[in-house]
Amino acid sequence: MFLIAAPGQGSQKPGFLEPWLADEEHRATLESFSEAIGVDLVRHGTLSDEATIKDTAIAQPLIVAAGILTGRALMKSLPPTTALAFAGHSVGEFTAAALSGVLSDREALKLVATRGAAMAEASALTPSGMAAVLGANSEELRPHLEEYGLFAANFNGGGQIVVAGSRESLASFAENPPSGTRVIPLQVAGAFHTVFMESALQALSHAALHLTPGDPQHPLYTNRDGSILARGNGVLASLVSQVTQPVRWDACMEAFEKDGIQGMMELAPGGALVGLAKRGMKGVPALALNTPEDIAHAHEMVVS
Repeated sequence: MFLIAAPGQGSQKPGFLEPWLADEEHRATLESFSEAIGVDLVRHGTLSDEATIKDTAIAQPLIVAAGILTGRALMKSLPPTTALAFAGHSVGEFTAAALSGVLSDREALKLVATRGAAMAEASALTPSGMAAVLGANSEELRPHLEEYGLFAANFNGGGQIVVAGSRESLASFAENPPSGTRVIPLQVAGAFHTVFMESALQALSHAALHLTPGDPQHPLYTNRDGSILARGNGVLASLVSQVTQPVRWDACMEAFEKDGIQGMMELAPGGALVGLAKRGMKGVPALALNTPEDIAHAHEMVVS
């Protein structure tokens, strides 16, 4: 079984969709996505600068649209008998939900547009942010987080834990990091995956009430604990609740290895999850799809 993994916020780079949109069919698809959610995804994926695409309300639908676009192209290219599983990091779970059949592409994008706008609004209520702690052990880190009133937001594996909280608390924590660790501030608008996003949770819950999800047509791993969700209602509930809950990508990678995943293909904008896989899933081939040419390499991975 091969894993198709969808990246989360922070993976986007200026112009990253340029090579994909040379294909008129892909451009038309992205234009239709843009029309559905009222965001110019073509411009943001090709011309917008780094500051613009860091905006949470733009970044989240842009990343999910890119993942759906490249995921559909990848799936079309693979032998129809290929056993596939899906997972996504944070907002990437919406990409995985669409590709595995739980939501339609437009449903996923509309829900993500609501998520991004609501999280941007929540971030504006209180100055907050996130920082990556490298070389961290979760048990040793816990008392330090309690001391500064911070939360563990992403358990990414390989000794990387992303913490979140008020900007004042993050600054104090960075001045006195736990021994043997390095703290890197992240350029995000707020303390995602914590109680700071409570108002976004309410907005997303309301938007999700109007959806009737299907059951996944392929194994779909959840950020909640790395388990496979078999029912669409459970997937939708997980997508909503993860706004205030930590991402357990470490548990996902443990499950991938346990289940014998033969290789991982990360959708555009790829690279972050491949980096984590190289540290946390040693020996499992991992490939980032950043240009259409990379699809041929993915095909080789599957058929070899």
